[in-house]
Amino acid sequence: MKFDKNSVIGFTLLAFLFVGYFYFTRQGQIELEAKQKHIADSLAALQPLVQKSSIPSDSIKNIDTSKAEKVEVGSLLQKGEAVESFSTLENDLVKITFTNKGARPKSIELKKYSSADSNAVKLNAADFNNISYLVNVGNNETASTDELFFETGEVKKTGDGSSAIAFTLRDSSGKSIVHNYTLKSGSYSVGWDLQLKGADKLFTQNKLNLVWQVQADQQELDIQTEKRETQLGLYDENGYDYFTMRDGLNKSWESGLKWLSIKQKFFNTTLIADQGFSHVDVNCKMPDDSLKIVSQSVANMQLNLPATAEANLKFTFFMGPNDYQILKSQNIELENIVNLGQGVYAFVKYINRWIVMPVFDVIQKYALNYGLAIALLTIFIRLLTSPLIYSSYVSGAKMKALRPELDALKAKFEGDQQAFSMEQMKLYRSAGVNPLGGCIPGLLQIPIFFALYAYFNANIDLRGVSFWWSKDLSSFDAIVKWGFSIPGLGSHLSLFTILAVVTNLLIAIYSMNSTPDPGNPALKYMPYIFPVMLLGIFNGLPSALTWYYTVSNIITLVMQFVIQNYIIDHDKILSEIEANKKKPKEKSKWQERFEQMQETQKKVNAMKEKTSKKK
Repeated sequence: MKFDKNSVIGFTLLAFLFVGYFYFTRQGQIELEAKQKHIADSLAALQPLVQKSSIPSDSIKNIDTSKAEKVEVGSLLQKGEAVESFSTLENDLVKITFTNKGARPKSIELKKYSSADSNAVKLNAADFNNISYLVNVGNNETASTDELFFETGEVKKTGDGSSAIAFTLRDSSGKSIVHNYTLKSGSYSVGWDLQLKGADKLFTQNKLNLVWQVQADQQELDIQTEKRETQLGLYDENGYDYFTMRDGLNKSWESGLKWLSIKQKFFNTTLIADQGFSHVDVNCKMPDDSLKIVSQSVANMQLNLPATAEANLKFTFFMGPNDYQILKSQNIELENIVNLGQGVYAFVKYINRWIVMPVFDVIQKYALNYGLAIALLTIFIRLLTSPLIYSSYVSGAKMKALRPELDALKAKFEGDQQAFSMEQMKLYRSAGVNPLGGCIPGLLQIPIFFALYAYFNANIDLRGVSFWWSKDLSSFDAIVKWGFSIPGLGSHLSLFTILAVVTNLLIAIYSMNSTPDPGNPALKYMPYIFPVMLLGIFNGLPSALTWYYTVSNIITLVMQFVIQNYIIDHDKILSEIEANKKKPKEKSKWQERFEQMQETQKKVNAMKEKTSKKK
């Protein structure tokens, strides 16, 4: 058989690949065997006494009973076979599954909400999620509670509709650990009472070191938007604070931390400590989007225990929706995690809390659907701001009346922009026209827009609600999708965004026809460029917001037409301008300074021209 050069190279590479494969596979097996041996040794030391009644008869011969006889009194004992079992607490809102391994919540199902795959929303369902702490188990050894199997009690019901379950771990000397969980009817909060006997022996230096791991899984259609809006929220001695989640985020607190929350766009997992934490250190990671994991966080939390044999620590898990009213009812300022305005725009949260939310709540009770409710909210806001809009249009009408005179000045001082600006200001002053009169009302509406931007982004009531072609008002309404991302636009096109852009363009065209030519080409074409820029900005926003903006633009067009043609008396405005021109004018200090600056600049330019001519 003949081998050519390529065949030899190929067989050689295959040989290396096989050798490498078997080597690394064997290394992994060695590590796995070592890990399994370590776990087995730990369990043998922690839980050496096993009741015969719980072990099948055919396996009794495999147990080394001589080791059980040598266990020292005081070691934490496992009652029954070390097998993981599950129990549930349930009400009309949630179903919580607990495991006896570590005596902790295993998963939380929210009955009233569906995830992107149409199944019920589940929180803390991945294996990464855990809550545990180290305990002294005897023989100068420690173990994490997530390695220990607790005795499971029966689920108990109370008269008020609450349900409770207890998990117990005890030893022969009287030391015990009890996890009591209580779920009230109509609540997303789970009370966790940690009862300790022999606490001074179970924990070194009377400190409990709690490790809380939380994985936030993707719940919404767009994971990138969900990641941008995922935050680490907390309440310490200075009040509420938050940090936008990012890969490698690390934060520490030395004292005064009351609660810590992993907040996704519409859901959160929060741990509340009645006694507070003495120290907290949090590390966060943002896995790749393909894994459908929004974030992973590990919090190391320390609590000081009383210097007594018995201790009772009270915690609360809140695992549910970011519903402002539900969170507010907790009375611990948990409602602050709902982003109604943060950072530079934190002030708009008061517009949302005091105006937008109460009005929208009333409207949506009587509206046929949320789309109509948003339209009615838009009309209400436009009526509220109509005095500002009217003054803006009046100012625009005055500017339009002065347009012939401004055109004449522009022709007269063609090529001398500075002289034209001076004469233009004189004309405005003599006519009693404020050139900024049309801009200021518009600027005052910006906070309202940002308030609604935050509100529609955070309103969980819009989640999963359809309106016309939009299947979810809390997300974008994509009518076209492509398999790649266009910079500045994304991988889809939203219809409400197109409508918002088109109506904004119509406003720009109408406004340009009713205002003087600014002269500057950049300013001249900016009203046409800005609506196109909105296409990239709005394309990924919730359809509730782009629907609001579309309705607002339609109302603006109608108001402009009606006010300009039927309400504003243009002849009266012209007569007012002529009357103002005849009145003696007193210059304001600002006008005097501005004219002085213009005169100084004019002299400087004239001197430069003389110098250049001499050269």
